[in-house]
Amino acid sequence: MTDQTYLDWPFFEPRHRALARELDQWAESNVGEDEGLAVEDHCRALVRSLGQAGWLHHVVGGAAHGGVADRIDTRALCLSREILARHAALADFAFGMQGLGSGAISLSGSVAQKARYLPPVARGEAIPAFALSEANAGSDVGAMTCSARREGDEYVIDGEKTWISNGGIADFYVVFARTGEAPGSRGISAFIVAADTPGFEVAEIIRVIAPHPLARLRFSACRVPATAMLGEPGQGFKIAMRTLDVFRCSVAAAALGFARRAFDAAVTRATTRSMFGQHLSDFQLTQAKLAEMATAIDAAALLTYRAAWKADQALPTTREVAMAKLVATESAQEVIDAAVQIFGGLGVVSDMPVEKLYREIRALRIYEGASEVQLLIVAREILKSAAAKES
Repeated sequence: MTDQTYLDWPFFEPRHRALARELDQWAESNVGEDEGLAVEDHCRALVRSLGQAGWLHHVVGGAAHGGVADRIDTRALCLSREILARHAALADFAFGMQGLGSGAISLSGSVAQKARYLPPVARGEAIPAFALSEANAGSDVGAMTCSARREGDEYVIDGEKTWISNGGIADFYVVFARTGEAPGSRGISAFIVAADTPGFEVAEIIRVIAPHPLARLRFSACRVPATAMLGEPGQGFKIAMRTLDVFRCSVAAAALGFARRAFDAAVTRATTRSMFGQHLSDFQLTQAKLAEMATAIDAAALLTYRAAWKADQALPTTREVAMAKLVATESAQEVIDAAVQIFGGLGVVSDMPVEKLYREIRALRIYEGASEVQLLIVAREILKSAAAKES
């Protein structure tokens, strides 16, 4: 049984605790690791199920457009991802990507854009995607080459995007392209592109060690109306970073869910595995490892929910979110690795729970900002604060 005493922490309000317990009960009966479907079909089915049950109302902002409140509740978002990740990685992915894919619209969309796109996302009837990364412009967004030029009342998009989650199954994409208002990241704008737009194609389906929908996208003279732009010209980088600041915190929460599941499995294994006339848990080496795992999980949880709480208070969170994402994902990797070790040979058997978690956690240390990038962000914020105090 997963320890849920963290729900008593002062970061949460009664509604958060109620949400966590209700979602946990629902996931126990409605979420499965494998329904015998292709990963794309399974993901679509999970989106529909999450939408019909009402959980996707937590990933969009705007009560008038399907959201629970006018602003996305970051603590609710994080708790939901943690719980779903503990039950099934693809369920967490389906939930999280509904939020990330539509997040820029929640944060920066016009009233008309929100009214058109957010309600079907919240109902699980439309799947969005966030198309930022390119082959040579992942962490370095300023190196983006995908471009959009104005022609009358339209923009013409040319270029490619890659590593795009929900690629191939999304109904629409939030695409970031260079519009040239200024050099580097200041000359990027954001557009909403429907999947059936002429000139758009899914160029490649990418298969990774932890299966989920992922693709390379190609835009060839892809025309969208000027009204498809999100925000103002040249504001795309700011829109992307605002979106990532919200949803990067939820990546930390997903890592927590993976770590908690691995820890629970390790405790069960250690207390039931007989070895040399006693249980594995009777050895001090095992006890020390379990203590390290539990401490790492709590430390990551404290950082994660501190960042989520600050976000919900509309306080600056760039440093806190980076710390949470860094520590939660790196710690989860260590916890899961330790769980595999406790399972011994059984831990590396294909499709065993801890083996699957070992594959699932690896990508979280890379996407939405690799661990190395989070270190740079934390250092930059520290030095910025120091410089401000000296001036």
